[in-house]
Amino acid sequence: MGKRLSKIYTRTGDQGETGLGDGSRVAKTHARIAAIGDADELNTVLGLLIAALQEEANTELKAVLAFLGTVQHRIFDLGGEASIPGYAIITDQHVQGLEQALDVLNEHLPPLENFILPGGSALVARCHHARAVCRRAERSLTALAAAEAVNPAGLAYLNRLSDYLFVAARHCARLTGVDEVLWQQG
Repeated sequence: MGKRLSKIYTRTGDQGETGLGDGSRVAKTHARIAAIGDADELNTVLGLLIAALQEEANTELKAVLAFLGTVQHRIFDLGGEASIPGYAIITDQHVQGLEQALDVLNEHLPPLENFILPGGSALVARCHHARAVCRRAERSLTALAAAEAVNPAGLAYLNRLSDYLFVAARHCARLTGVDEVLWQQG
């Protein structure tokens, strides 16, 4: 890591611009800043999900807890990628790791026969909240990719992570004895 901030406010963003990791400046409305912000929000929501998992007494959820801890670091890396044009940290191996973890969780779940709504418990709802924020982060990074080159592995990572979070919600419901909230047609 380069320079560490000793003073949090710099006043350099007061005119609607912000600095990127390479030293260049862009408008705070730039697609790159939206992608960075959505990655930051996703990381925050993952932190809340991790805290909720820590509060559960169910030891079978420890694998999800540990895995999401590493995911938080990768999402921070993804924000770092977005802050430096042309920089890549996320790899295909990271995507494959998500797929493997997803397969392990999905292995013990019954097949889907209906749409599932977020809810049933605060923990399950937090999983779905993280999934929805992850989808937004993916859309923001996709919008940036339409204008500038981005790491394709980062896009795939977010896509797979949203799938993982959906399956994690189902997994958490099963392990905590909570009924999934099934969508009922009008």
